[in-house]
Amino acid sequence: MNELLLRSRQRARPVNLPLLRRIARVLLEEWLALERYELGVRLVGSAEMIRLNRQFLNHEGSTDVITFDYLSPASRSPRRAARIEGEILICVDDAVAQAPRFHSSWQSELVRYLVHGVLHLLGYEDSNPAARRLMKREETRLLRALARSFHFQQLAASEASARGKSRINSNSAPVGNRKS
Repeated sequence: MNELLLRSRQRARPVNLPLLRRIARVLLEEWLALERYELGVRLVGSAEMIRLNRQFLNHEGSTDVITFDYLSPASRSPRRAARIEGEILICVDDAVAQAPRFHSSWQSELVRYLVHGVLHLLGYEDSNPAARRLMKREETRLLRALARSFHFQQLAASEASARGKSRINSNSAPVGNRKS
């Protein structure tokens, strides 16, 4: 059984979570053809990301995305995984701050961070230049494919739609193998 949980715990921007859910499902089911997934996606603000980055990775400051892999990384290599289990923490404040630097929108950065986290769960690494190039190519390919099907600008939700719909409570603290 596939499971996708989304939760927004940030106030920087209201996010259309039903649309983000559809984007994530298309990524996982159509573009990556995963047979099984259990994925939690939590949108957080910079204060929470700073705390989590320090607590789990022993790094100072905020970061755009942290991925927690609940499966053994040795059980797969990039592009060969049939299933993923994990949690992706995405800092919306970082997406907003980084977008101008990359001549992008914060909504596009948000989807990029989602794709980046999923690629980590598939076994991709960005710890050395060669691996980073491979991961970046796949990230860009998937982002372009998703952009052909979705208008990322519509991820900017009104306050009312962001509050009520598709907010699933997932209060468990992340544990397991950590990747950023």
